[in-house]
This record gives sequence, C-alpha cells and structure tokens, in this order.
Amino acid sequence: MMGEADTVTALRQYLGVWQLPGGRVLLSVGILARLGIGMTPLALLLLVQQATGSYAAAGLAGGVYALAGAALSPVAGRLADRIGPAPILATTAVLHPLALVALVLTSRGGAGVLPWIFVIAAFAGATYPPLSAAIRRAWTDMTEPGSGQHHLRGAAIAAETSLFELVFVLGPILVAAFVVVTSPAAALLGAAVATLLGTLWISRLPVMRRRHRAESDDAARGLGPLKVSGFPALLVCVIALGIGFGAAGVIVPAYASQHGGGDGLGGVLLGIWGVGSAIGGIWFGTRRPAMELPRQFAWLLGAVSLSFLVLAFMPSPLWLGVALVLGGAVIAPALTVETNLVGRLTPPAMLNEAYTWVVTVSVAGSAAGGATAGAIVDQPGGLGWAFALNAAVLMVAALVAAVPHGSIARADRRATARLSEALGR
Repeated sequence: MMGEADTVTALRQYLGVWQLPGGRVLLSVGILARLGIGMTPLALLLLVQQATGSYAAAGLAGGVYALAGAALSPVAGRLADRIGPAPILATTAVLHPLALVALVLTSRGGAGVLPWIFVIAAFAGATYPPLSAAIRRAWTDMTEPGSGQHHLRGAAIAAETSLFELVFVLGPILVAAFVVVTSPAAALLGAAVATLLGTLWISRLPVMRRRHRAESDDAARGLGPLKVSGFPALLVCVIALGIGFGAAGVIVPAYASQHGGGDGLGGVLLGIWGVGSAIGGIWFGTRRPAMELPRQFAWLLGAVSLSFLVLAFMPSPLWLGVALVLGGAVIAPALTVETNLVGRLTPPAMLNEAYTWVVTVSVAGSAAGGATAGAIVDQPGGLGWAFALNAAVLMVAALVAAVPHGSIARADRRATARLSEALGR
C-alpha cells in the first residue's frame, strides 16, 4: 500500500506531467481525439449490419477498416518522422471524418452498394490519424535527456497509457447511447466530429511541429526500425499482447453469454478489466523500480499470462469480474514498459514509425487472437482452452523478454549507456 509520503510524491509527479508545455492538451484532448478508436469499429459494424441485414458483411467491412489502417500506419509514421507530425495529423484529421461521412451516405444504398462500402471503409481506415504514435512520441520528446524533465517520463507514459484505457470504456458506451437515441449513423458521425476537432487541436501544439534532423545513419530507409537491434523481438511481445487483447474481446462476452448474462454483461466485464488496468497503470507510474526494463517487461508479461490462466477457473461472472479487475491491474503497466522500451531502443529519427509499427502488429495480433478464440469457444468446453492458449502465448512472450543476453536486453543496456552519457553520469 502507498504511504502518505508515497501519495504526495505520486501527486507531485502527475502534477509535473500536467504542467509540462502541452501536457494538459495531450492528457485531455488526447482522449477526445481518439474516441473514434473505441467508437468507430462498433458503429461501423452496426451501420453496415443495419444497411445490409448481414453480420457477415458488417464483420468484413470492419476487418477491411482495421487492416487498411494497420497496413498504412507505418507509412504515415515514416512521413511524420521526416516532415513532423503536425501536417500528417492535420491532413488525416480532415480526410478521415470525410470518409466516415461518405460511409454514412453510401450505406443508404443497402446491400446493393456493398462493394463501395468496403472501398470507403478501407479509405477510412487508411486515413485514421496516427494519434497514439504522435502523442507517445511527444511525451518522449518532452521528457528527453537534457530537458530537465526526464525524471517525469515514467509518470508521463503511465498517465498516457492508463488514460488511453478510457477510450475503450467510453467509446462503446457512447455508441450505445447514440444507437438508443438515434442510430448507428449518428454514432459514426459523432466519432468523426471528435476525431476532427481533437486531432486538429493536437496538431497545433508546438511539440507536434518539431522536426528531428536525422544523422545519415539514423534516417529510416527500407525496413526502418525493423532493422534496429532489439525492436523485432520487442514486436514479438507486442503481438502476443495483441493476441491476448483480441481473444479477451471474444472470450469474455462468450463466458458471459454461457452463464446467462448476455452481451450487456460481457461489455460490463470488459469495462471492469479496463478500469483495473487504468488503476494499475496510474499506480505503476509513480514507482521507480530498480529492475531493468526488459526484466520488468518479462515479469509483467508473465503476470498477464497467469491472469488469463486464472480466468479459466472462475466459477461465475461475479468471480470473473473480480479476477478481471486484479488481472487488469498489470495490463497498463505492461503497456507502459513496452512504450518506454520503444522510446529507448529506437533512434529519434525513426520513433514515429516505430510507434506505428507497434500499433500495426498489435492490431494484427488482436485480429488473429479474436479469430482463433472465436473458433475455440464454439467447441464444447472451449472457453477454458481459449483462456489457456492465450496464457501460453503470453508466457512465450515473457520468456522472449526475459532472455538475459537476448536482443532486447543487449539493446536496452546500450540505451542505458547512452542515457548515462547524455545525463553526464
């Protein structure tokens, strides 16, 4: 438990993060701007299903939207590294909402215009602003060595990661409210407005207008950050977390349904998981573990793995909810360490692209996890096996991060040496 002194220290750290130039906007408007991440997939699914009468078509449209975004985000990241995030954010802030408006208008044609719905869904996904990458890059820049604020990096990344959980809690709730009051089309337009206003606001921050002059050896070419030592192994861990998150989005509602709770209970349980994650992340951001980041990451991945295994043995939705709160408490800390590792291992000239690669492989892992879990839970007794399989995947990732002389550990030691030199230690 945190003592009084610990609480005061924690509040000072988060107050310091809030008072950083642009900090207030990144923490508050950053959530508004990214509400579309939690709203658009569900609103798109409901819109297309309503227009065509087919859940298969709706699911395919959602898949096209997600895959197009995952495929194009590293391109946007590389452009942001070369010309700065601001023009990329400003351009996509306009194009993406226009695509969502086009989807609403096109869907009025019903099943007869389904090919056009797929095309426009792909364009909407491809033009989603690379907000998370830009925001995380901004926190890294604002707390870089020599800024005098490097001691706030842990708290800043933890605050960003934990508050980002609100997107996944508030997004579906807002969609449900729009659907009850009006229609899925209104929910999609609401997401468009939030993305437009929030992204334009963030793009005007001075930190988003910064351009990093790259040394010739650091400039992204070819595979870019995929060639950086330690980064590919880190992506293996990222995709494992994505698989776990995608699987949970299927397994938890299936558990609720099999226990008579229906879709509503499934959404509540996933929301509880997010709340546990946010609380754990805020607490973790005030800690300064002496353990090296790769070892922290390994232990946290192992904890996430064990939490999935525990979920397989919960006898009722009530106990599952308790386990989800406790297990969720290690999610945001794991993501915080993951984000810190990206910032440490990757040269500044490639950082936006590196963060977008994290988003891309996470989305790919989530899609794979959801599809695999769906196939397993349809089988008799499949729920327990689905939990166990994802626990095994995450444990493999923990072992990858834990290798003492692995590429992640070696790259982190080199980063530690560079940091000590920069801080004059």
